[in-house]
Amino acid sequence: MRPEVRYTMAQAEEDLDTARVLLENDKYYASVFFSQQAAEKALKALYIHIKREYPRTHNLVELAQDLEAPEEILEAVKELNPDYLSTRYVNAANGIPAQMYTRRSAEVHLEYAREVSLWTRRRLEGG
Repeated sequence: MRPEVRYTMAQAEEDLDTARVLLENDKYYASVFFSQQAAEKALKALYIHIKREYPRTHNLVELAQDLEAPEEILEAVKELNPDYLSTRYVNAANGIPAQMYTRRSAEVHLEYAREVSLWTRRRLEGG
């Protein structure tokens, strides 16, 4: 596996762990953001592995479609995709991002990110 693929996947796994820690500490909006980031980096690692170039997008749906992801992964990324902006910007969230997310929503987003990460890891390992 090429170094940039390994590095990108390693950072995805760190982001996933950060999302978990933030959830445990009631920082739900930040947990959701890191869940989105974990999924994005995992997809990008696989994209780099397959296509041998770095994708220039933050659109998880686009990345997953390019990678011919199964339906359950497409559904997960459809949920995670808006969080790139809505967790950070009041105009994208139509309110205060820190007040928009609940424990349950952060748990769901973390589970989606885990699914994406697991799928990409399996693909990277040849499965």
